[in-house]
Amino acid sequence: MAVATPQWASRYAFLMAAIGSAVGLGNLWRFPFQAGQHGGSAFVIIYLVCVMVVAYPILIAELAIGRHKGLSAVGSTRQLALDVGKSRNWAVIGWIGVTASFIILTTYSIIAGQVLAYSVMSVAGEFTQYASSDAAQTLSLYASPADALMWHTLFMLITILIVSAGLHGGIERVVTVLMPIFFIMLAGLCVYALTTGAARDAIKYLFAPDFSALTPTIILAALGQAFFSIGIGAAIMITYGSFLPKEEHIGGSAAIIAGSDTLVAVVAGLMIFPIVFAHGLDPAAGSGLIFDALPAVFAGMPAGSLMGGLFFFLAFIAALTTSISILITVSAVVVEEFGLTRIQSAFAVGALVWAVGAATVMVSGLSGWLEFISASVLLPFCGLLVAALAGWVVPRNIMRDELSRTSDALFKFWRVLIRYIATIAIALILLLGIDAKFNFGLNQLISRLTGG
Repeated sequence: MAVATPQWASRYAFLMAAIGSAVGLGNLWRFPFQAGQHGGSAFVIIYLVCVMVVAYPILIAELAIGRHKGLSAVGSTRQLALDVGKSRNWAVIGWIGVTASFIILTTYSIIAGQVLAYSVMSVAGEFTQYASSDAAQTLSLYASPADALMWHTLFMLITILIVSAGLHGGIERVVTVLMPIFFIMLAGLCVYALTTGAARDAIKYLFAPDFSALTPTIILAALGQAFFSIGIGAAIMITYGSFLPKEEHIGGSAAIIAGSDTLVAVVAGLMIFPIVFAHGLDPAAGSGLIFDALPAVFAGMPAGSLMGGLFFFLAFIAALTTSISILITVSAVVVEEFGLTRIQSAFAVGALVWAVGAATVMVSGLSGWLEFISASVLLPFCGLLVAALAGWVVPRNIMRDELSRTSDALFKFWRVLIRYIATIAIALILLLGIDAKFNFGLNQLISRLTGG
């Protein structure tokens, strides 16, 4: 059942929501770590190239597909295909994307709940007893399944209430307040870290170029980071595109979204690594660094309880703005396809997400398989189909009309990228992701052929 969708109240609201969706927990540790380990600014340069030639073209395509009819991810892909005389089965793009989003939220909410818990614990001074001790002991404060379920429940309830309030009353109201707070807090914590920590070591780690470190394997890592960081392949940007007015400059907005996501990741590195190096922590610890080591470090610093609380609240904002974009993406399909109201859909989908998330806490190994299915299979497969639909199936004039504010030269460049470069790159991401799980030998073969 087709349901009319609202439009963004302003371009600012759209950009804050879209940037909030793209900026997630991975920006706070995965990108900085990869950059530091893989050649510093040399990796950053390769990453930016990958964003431009792979992620950016797909982001544009998703926004354009969503705006074409203003429907859900399933309705938009189905209707676009029907409009050009193709099979309605192209709606599988939407179904794959929302399935990936649903699975991601089931495990993402568990991590986000822990972030929220750590923010409260830090401000309450519960980490002070671990100052200057084995930081891994901080896990004892969050070790039981009951703790995980409690904070998972709270985080999902917050997400559900925001989405059930609608685009204007819920999502826009939240993101237009939280995202400016996020940017201010990020900048403030960055200044604090640079002035109190090992700033020189952090800057060298992140930005000193080492092109000798750029093997084909690392270039592929930059490619994967570019794809996953911006959040394409999850049907989120198709959904957010459905709320766009026709006069919106999709190409320009997509550039702001992709650029902001990258900037946040770089600044996050300047926020975390001065503290990491000042206290002799392992920068390769990844998410373990965030949850195991930093709490004890913050506890031993001047005003550390407050700074730690702000840091984890910053991460909570990043998680929340991503989670609401995921939930509205799935809920929009349920409203359109099954006739539920917005509120019914938000609570029904949210309850199912909560149940699966609770199962991942109780069943060992389940979260790993869910992560593999969503991140390594469904997301790149959806991105590949988006590239095929926008680049090969839909006639040029349809896409040109959606991108009418883009110059002819840039539109031609976009067509080349999405038809050839992005398609090949995403296919490679898909194959390598599956190979990494089942070890068919593709990664080793590439390394041998390229000397990586």
